[in-house]
Amino acid sequence: MKYNIESILQRATAASLAAVMTLGLASCSPKPSTIENLVENDTAKKKIVNLFGPMEKSKPNATNTARTAFDQTIGLAEKELALTVEYRTYTAENYQEKTYDDVVLDRVRSNMDDFYLMNPDTIQILGSEGRLADLSGLETAKNLRDVVKAANTIDGKLVAIPQEIAAYGLFVNKDMFDKYRLTLPNTPEEFMECCRVFKENGIETPIGANRWWLENFVLTLAYADLYNGGNTEAEIDALNKGAAKYSDYMRPGFEFLKELIDKGYIDAKTAYTYEAIEGEGPDFLAQKTPIVMAYWGAANAETAYGNPDFNMQVIGFPSKLGQMPVITITGYGVCTGSEHADDALDVLDIILSDEALQLYAETNQVISPSKNVEVECIPALTPLSNRVKDNVYVLGSNASMNVEQWGNTCLIVRELLNGATVDECMAMFDKLQEKAMAK
Repeated sequence: MKYNIESILQRATAASLAAVMTLGLASCSPKPSTIENLVENDTAKKKIVNLFGPMEKSKPNATNTARTAFDQTIGLAEKELALTVEYRTYTAENYQEKTYDDVVLDRVRSNMDDFYLMNPDTIQILGSEGRLADLSGLETAKNLRDVVKAANTIDGKLVAIPQEIAAYGLFVNKDMFDKYRLTLPNTPEEFMECCRVFKENGIETPIGANRWWLENFVLTLAYADLYNGGNTEAEIDALNKGAAKYSDYMRPGFEFLKELIDKGYIDAKTAYTYEAIEGEGPDFLAQKTPIVMAYWGAANAETAYGNPDFNMQVIGFPSKLGQMPVITITGYGVCTGSEHADDALDVLDIILSDEALQLYAETNQVISPSKNVEVECIPALTPLSNRVKDNVYVLGSNASMNVEQWGNTCLIVRELLNGATVDECMAMFDKLQEKAMAK
């Protein structure tokens, strides 16, 4: 969900965002190493602001539209502020076994750069440590959608803002639903019935799944009421104080997922080995399976689901409140101890302006964080788009929760795929909550 190497994550990091739009970075176990700047900063010659991210600046003839769009917004800031934004780049070979998130944590804590592109779990950690500047005073912050502020506000401070919002949904083969006279499901019960009909009509695995994104079902059933019931802040406060248990919220989703596995609607063993889209994608495109899950951008990408030979629709995950998008928010944040923090804030105010975000959204066909920027989506995305516009969603990551959601839920879902019981999975959430409470 990029900034953006390919406009979104192709794979997830173990404790962070799985394929969210902005960082396609592989996960490894952290390994201590000396932090080094990988580029020289000759401040005597020109005014420079340093950005640390997963990409280099595009060459003039670059064909990667996501990176080109970002570079164009940076160009607006460079021209208006008469400065240069230097890209300091993460590459796995330079950092060996350290993940992108590990490196960002090290660099921010050492005040090495001015602003950063960060995954949700990193935003949560650094924001809680007070190392990220409050962006709520930026002019552009006034135009943000509520979902962005909800996801990236810690202790009353808005600590990160993205250039795009990643919305996850169910990609369905509408032709196969029509063949068996099935309406697109709204509730868990309707979804289960659709799977039953497909299975009984010879479709071996109705749901194509991978080891990253099944947590979307869980998060939807866990938090549909929390985010859409008008009592969000109070419920999160109760979770953070231990008055409520994360495991009680999570249990219905894990029980639902376990039932899908037990009835053969999901192949757990295969899903555990599949990378996102690379694994389940071919069967979906070949119309062997009617349902997969993916992020918004996959509907536009030719390398994903951008050109199917059937009527594809992208809908929300089933909940008792109807089809529910799951939204993850990455973001740019400014290091409070950086040498050029004020200049970095000025850069963000320009690249996150409605003018820059309109350019970015039109180029990449994404959901903008600004409520003033709307881009017409392809017909397949209309159902998901309408729910987002109606401010109906579940957050897959929320910096105000003291237990990180996306990565932890993903890892515990993998335990379920490997044969863990629902009770064992709930015990894992209880341990996470106990650890968070002990800090």
